[in-house]
Amino acid sequence: MTERSQMLQKITEISFTVNDLTLYLDTHPTDSAALDAFSRANRERKSLLESYARSYEPLTMDCVCPDSNNTAKEFTSFPNEKHFTWADGPLPWEGGV
Repeated sequence: MTERSQMLQKITEISFTVNDLTLYLDTHPTDSAALDAFSRANRERKSLLESYARSYEPLTMDCVCPDSNNTAKEFTSFPNEKHFTWADGPLPWEGGV
């Protein structure tokens, strides 16, 4: 498994955790342990998404940053140029990883 695939797997796993905790907190909004777990998982997810965007391409619009995305320059038509990185890919949902 490539480093890119491993990072994407971690993002998938922590995203599942965030989504699961979100569903739980919809019905138990004052559960302090769940709130703490949600906060930790959400921070980790954001950090992983930002790291992935810096190395490859953004997976969400929140991570688009023309100054720092795709430093590996593997999957871009514009290496060494500042550009809108949302179109860099192939994206995971397009079968690329």
